[in-house]
Amino acid sequence: MASTTQTVQPIVCQLKGEAEAKDLTYGAIREKIPAHCFERSAVKSLAYLFRDIVYASVLVYLALQIDYLPTPLLRAGAWILYGFVQGCVGTGMWIIGHECGHGSFSESNGLNNFVGWAVHSLLMVPFYSWKITHARHHRYHGHIDKDTVFVPPTESEVKSQEPTLLSKFVELVEETPLYHAVTLLGHQIFGWQLYLLFNVSAGNKSLPDKGTSSGPHTLRNSHFDPLGSLFTSQQTKQIAITDLGLLIVGGTLYYLSTFMGAWKIALLYAVPYFWVHHWLVAITYLHHTHPDVPHYDENSWTFVKGALGTVDRRFGFIGRHFFHEIIDYHVVHHLFPKIPFYHAEEATNAIVPFLGDSYRIEEGSFLKDLATTFTTCKVVSDPDAQGALHWKVPASASKKQN
Repeated sequence: MASTTQTVQPIVCQLKGEAEAKDLTYGAIREKIPAHCFERSAVKSLAYLFRDIVYASVLVYLALQIDYLPTPLLRAGAWILYGFVQGCVGTGMWIIGHECGHGSFSESNGLNNFVGWAVHSLLMVPFYSWKITHARHHRYHGHIDKDTVFVPPTESEVKSQEPTLLSKFVELVEETPLYHAVTLLGHQIFGWQLYLLFNVSAGNKSLPDKGTSSGPHTLRNSHFDPLGSLFTSQQTKQIAITDLGLLIVGGTLYYLSTFMGAWKIALLYAVPYFWVHHWLVAITYLHHTHPDVPHYDENSWTFVKGALGTVDRRFGFIGRHFFHEIIDYHVVHHLFPKIPFYHAEEATNAIVPFLGDSYRIEEGSFLKDLATTFTTCKVVSDPDAQGALHWKVPASASKKQN
């Protein structure tokens, strides 16, 4: 491995900023943002949610007319188009629930929780359990041990693993295009479900009050278990309420399938469901994984370092309209998650000149970056003298980037 990979040192975007790294404190950054950007409007947030519900309802109505199209080819094309567009709308609704989880939907904690629980349950997302672990992710982003999302293995961890027949086979084929395609497809289709069931990709010390995991990839680390390792005893009731919402939606879908048919429910609901979680995994992964962005060990990590280790990206009309600009303005969200998405652009523009080279943005192809990042960002180095862990990328990939 050492002969085919090299450590990539951070390269940040070339912006001339007014602050040095030592000046980038939480308070100093916050002072640059206009006060009204922190104002949360229940009316405005509900209006966005209502818009998305109207979109979803109209799409369902149109989908129910597809069987009247004259040819199988037209019907197949219409269902494919429906699944994609409804997936975009559903992703927007997911993001509304995300706003609720952060308390940026409104000033009412009760309204935030009710809307978040209802919207996420409709999408078969465990609201309270996700909210709890997602808060930990925000608290510890970039921490090699305590972050809960897309924490990479270190060189030492990889070298310490006992070789198996499977690992030897993977080593033989891991640089082939077919292997990359199959693993990326699995990552996009099943990554969200594996995270919910087994807490995969979380740090080794990311559990509350327990320090270390109860075992790799076990159901004790499930987001659906009220008594599992992810939650404290005080949070048991919230997880039970979460599961109740999922049971209500799951039962409703089963009831509808008894007279509409399982195949029709699969087309109406399951296909958009997988589109939603494809976008969720892709967006989250690319916000927090970049060849130039390091992780940090216990001694060097700070909240601001972690938050500034996120990456803004561009996704055109779909990102700005359907996805509520979550792709475009994520750095400011990690710094100040209570800023509503409709103020994120203004808040970002206010802090970018101050952040200077510490602000990262990628304006290239989102899906191309997904494929490139997935095939290059696999392992990080052990901590350097400053406590940073840099990505070890294939030498061929590094040459392309340079």
